[in-house]
Amino acid sequence: MEATTTQTPPPEPVSLAEAFVYWLKLGCISFGGPTGQIAIMHHDLVEKKRWVSEQRFLHALNYCMVLPGPEAQQLATYIGWLMHRTLGGVIAGALFVLPSLFLLIGLSWVYMSYGNVPAVAGILQGIKPAVIAIVLFAAHRIGSRALKNGVLWSIAAVSFIAIFAFNLPFPYIVLGAGLTGYLGGRFYPAYFAIGGGHGTSKHSAGAAIIDDATPTPPHALFSWPRVARVCLIGAILWTVPMALLIAAFGWEHTLSQMGWFFTKAALLTFGGAYAVLPYVYQGGVEQYQWLSAAQMMDGLALGETTPGPLIMVVTFIGFVGGWTKQLFGPDNLALAGVAAAIVVTYFTFLPSFIMIFLGAPLIETTHGNLKFTAPLTGITAAVVGVILNLAAFFAYHVLWPRGFGGAFDWFSAAIGMAAFMAIWRNKAGVITVIAVCGAAGLLMTLIRPLAA
Repeated sequence: MEATTTQTPPPEPVSLAEAFVYWLKLGCISFGGPTGQIAIMHHDLVEKKRWVSEQRFLHALNYCMVLPGPEAQQLATYIGWLMHRTLGGVIAGALFVLPSLFLLIGLSWVYMSYGNVPAVAGILQGIKPAVIAIVLFAAHRIGSRALKNGVLWSIAAVSFIAIFAFNLPFPYIVLGAGLTGYLGGRFYPAYFAIGGGHGTSKHSAGAAIIDDATPTPPHALFSWPRVARVCLIGAILWTVPMALLIAAFGWEHTLSQMGWFFTKAALLTFGGAYAVLPYVYQGGVEQYQWLSAAQMMDGLALGETTPGPLIMVVTFIGFVGGWTKQLFGPDNLALAGVAAAIVVTYFTFLPSFIMIFLGAPLIETTHGNLKFTAPLTGITAAVVGVILNLAAFFAYHVLWPRGFGGAFDWFSAAIGMAAFMAIWRNKAGVITVIAVCGAAGLLMTLIRPLAA
């Protein structure tokens, strides 16, 4: 099977302009949360375009899984940086977020101006079960490639039980899986070695531009002067905007407090958006009262069904908070919402860029080194179990909207099963599935009053 990879030559090098077009497209179609987004990138970058090999992709993904913050956006930043230096990373990471930022600002304005619209609620009802199908399929796809033996399957199962049954915090699961991988790499290396099971099988499309054995590019080599430079630039990019907000409005002003609060939130998002939502809820709803609990849930629904990371719900929180607090007076509500949304988004995602540019060179020096890759292999296995827990979380809230004591939503279940079969058996695209399911939800909303 190895011969299949070497027989097909790698594609021609990709220009920054070509990469720009792809990252912009990805930012517009990255539905389905982190697992769906990672699945899209894997299909495009590993199987279709062959920009990076399976092993290099998973190696980068493992690092992003360990970091706090949105792992799919960080993975895009990492690959963009690996291919086209710092500018490529900035472009990839920013374009992953900007389409969602503009879309959520527009939807937030409609939400605050016109309130709940039945047609919109119907579309969301159709899309939510499609999201369950996307997450399940992504778990199947990543698991089939990452879980190469019984040991890794066991790690995935234990991680699922730990988070589902015992509500163990995600950082503890990561720590336990990493420690298991480290010990396994030392005493049972065959179970934790990368390769020979998934990336070089019949599924391989051929050699990649950045293949398994491709030397680390010069710009990606680790050096202490580069570490110091990234730290300095990162500190400036955080300190200067924060100082300007404090100088213009004061420390107690809503914009200043939003910048500080969401910086802390960004550093606590181990395990993705759902791991930090309780913290964001407590701060945004209870402590600062930027929005109500009902508005928070509506914002979560918008975050689930728009492209970009799920943590983009913070953009909605910022817009509603700026609008509610009337930051620039009662005549400039929309301007206040836009300003707050931009501030919140900037301080939420800035740490992700800094952590990628700071740590990726060190990670690049470790690919192929079992001492470093074995812990990451263990973490990847654990993440498969966590993804299944996310699917269960979605399914519970969508199929039993009033809890297990309430009625089962057969309509959503039927849409979810149809969506999964369309993706799994018919290889339907994510955008097509979401569009059809949204249309089905809208149609049901329109005909339900006629049947009553």
